[in-house]
Amino acid sequence: MSESHQDIRNRLLLARLPAMPQILVKLMALFQADEAGMVELAKLIANDAGMTNKVLNAINSAAYYRGGKKASLVQALSVLGASLVKTLVLSESVFQTFNGFAHAASMDLRGFWKHSLTVAVIAREIAKKMGYAQVEEAYLAGLLHDAGRLALLAAVPNEYSPYFLVQDSENLCEQEQQQFRISHAEAGAWLIERWHLDSFLADSVLYHHEDAARLTNAHALIRIVHLAHVLADADPALALPSDSGAICELAAVDLQLILQGAATQVDKAAQYLGVDVSDVDQPLAPVFNPRPQPSIDPAQARLAEEVRNRALIAEFGQALAQQQGDAQLLALVRQNAHILFNLDDAVIMLLNGSGHALVGVSFGETHQRLAELSIALSGGGAIAASALQRVPVFLEQRPGSPSIVEDQLLRIFNAECLLCLPMTSATHCLGMIVCGIPLWRIAELKRQDRFLQAFATQAASALEAAAMERGEIDRRIANLKEEQRSSARRVAHEVKNPLGIIKNYLGVLDDKLTRQEPIGDEISILNEEIDRIGSIMSEFAGVAPKVQPGITDVNRIIKDLVHLFKESKYMPPSVQINSQVPEQPCEIDGSVNILKQILVNLIKNAVEALPSGGQIMVQSKGSVRRGSRTFFELCVQDSGTGIAPEIMANLYAAGHSTKTGPNRGLGLNIVASLVKRLDGLIHCDSTPAGTVFTILLPAARTSAQLSSPMLTKDMA
Repeated sequence: MSESHQDIRNRLLLARLPAMPQILVKLMALFQADEAGMVELAKLIANDAGMTNKVLNAINSAAYYRGGKKASLVQALSVLGASLVKTLVLSESVFQTFNGFAHAASMDLRGFWKHSLTVAVIAREIAKKMGYAQVEEAYLAGLLHDAGRLALLAAVPNEYSPYFLVQDSENLCEQEQQQFRISHAEAGAWLIERWHLDSFLADSVLYHHEDAARLTNAHALIRIVHLAHVLADADPALALPSDSGAICELAAVDLQLILQGAATQVDKAAQYLGVDVSDVDQPLAPVFNPRPQPSIDPAQARLAEEVRNRALIAEFGQALAQQQGDAQLLALVRQNAHILFNLDDAVIMLLNGSGHALVGVSFGETHQRLAELSIALSGGGAIAASALQRVPVFLEQRPGSPSIVEDQLLRIFNAECLLCLPMTSATHCLGMIVCGIPLWRIAELKRQDRFLQAFATQAASALEAAAMERGEIDRRIANLKEEQRSSARRVAHEVKNPLGIIKNYLGVLDDKLTRQEPIGDEISILNEEIDRIGSIMSEFAGVAPKVQPGITDVNRIIKDLVHLFKESKYMPPSVQINSQVPEQPCEIDGSVNILKQILVNLIKNAVEALPSGGQIMVQSKGSVRRGSRTFFELCVQDSGTGIAPEIMANLYAAGHSTKTGPNRGLGLNIVASLVKRLDGLIHCDSTPAGTVFTILLPAARTSAQLSSPMLTKDMA
């Protein structure tokens, strides 16, 4: 395979090789338990329909069936015997696993099965002869010793097919290394390691072609499988060399007996599994004429890979956009780092709030210590440099590392090298993906540099978008809080006016009751002010009535308010208030309470503008025309010293006032908003001789007005 091809290990990942069946793991644990009996074994086998069927077929075969009622599973196990049962269920479990490999159905696997069963049977007998405690483990290791050949066939079927048909030998491993940069022994060990079996199974597969001299002190299982593989290719009719069993300290005569009985056991196991190996031809000699590979334009191959990578990155970006919260987003980054680049157990480090350090992020039970790790960007080291320069770095184990944290990470990952992949946006680094890798993967990952950086950039963009979204949410919350505070201040300001009137009229009532004078309109005024408080509070709660629920007579409201201020104790003795209204009514479409709020605020401001006393005049000047509309003009005038120019510049802005207090500067702002709600206009003229607020409110469109010539003309 040329160097332009993707590394074979990546293609093994993409081949979706089958996972180790859980029943096989449980079987091994059960076989290793001394107290395990046939009942426990039957319960486990009963969970697998295929395995149950194999056992029952075996007991009901001609060899065991004696007529009468067919045996149950427990009875079948008892009749078959522990040794045969263990052989049968282990073989069936591995058989199911091997059939899960891609392209397995398209190849004639009978020769493969015969060789694997032969090594398994011999390995079990050698283990018994050596006194090795786990004879079933030896049998399983023999079955799996060539699993790498199926894995390579699944990964590169076209290229590996010629190699699959030849004899398993050391010469085959050399050819595989030259063509694929990995042997079937290495591929098989890699596969078993991914199954996370806690034994020396992977090592026994890896070293079954190793020179015997190097295995003298190796684990017993490694030596057993190696010797079984050698014996499987020996002719049982010929005498074995005297030292052939030295690696396992067995005599040649013992091995000869094992070899002579192996064929019968292999045929029996194959029969129970439903595999016919009786007429299997001898495997081809290891002479290789690999089929010529089609020439591929390097530029075209790079383009195809680039298109594929971009499609994967786009899909990754769409998946990130659907995540809710940083935790889900970072978990997806780790998951895709594993899927796309085989980066197992990647760690995420994010820039802290100050932007001066990378801080580890903990995921559940994974690397809890990382949550307390921090790498200062100013502290030097390869990871800090990677973040500052925004380029990936491969940090190998070497003495004198400039950063203790880097040494800690290497120990946590127990790795030969760290891949440090910065997640960078257009302007800065947001964090780092850190993962432990073996040294042999450095060249492979460097070839994918652009793909890696595109992946990290997509992750950074998602993090940046999430941060912006959080900022926008924070701003919205702050705005809502500010609106709520503003509304509360406005309500407090407006409620204060009717409360002041109520308080003063309670004083008037108290005086009248003391003097035993008759009570007039005071109770009615108190009720109106209490209702006005309720209206203000309802508006604050969002259940206010419509803005213009009816027709209001401006003149009557002016008279009532001026009378109210005159009668109550609100007005200081030095301030005189009077009203001037025309004879004819001045009706507007609007709420009585809104008009009262407007006038009360303006009258209060006028009183506060006369600390030394003076005159206040509230007038209704009748109707005026503005364009095609009719308005009624209202004026509130005081004889004070006028408003300062700097106040006039922002007269109706909230909080712009010379007064003190928590709700200062709200009165005129509220007045302006209320006039706007009535679709009116407000204007202020102020001189050192006094201030006049002029308000224009639209006249009510009564039926009488609509029939007048002027309004009829306007409507036309």
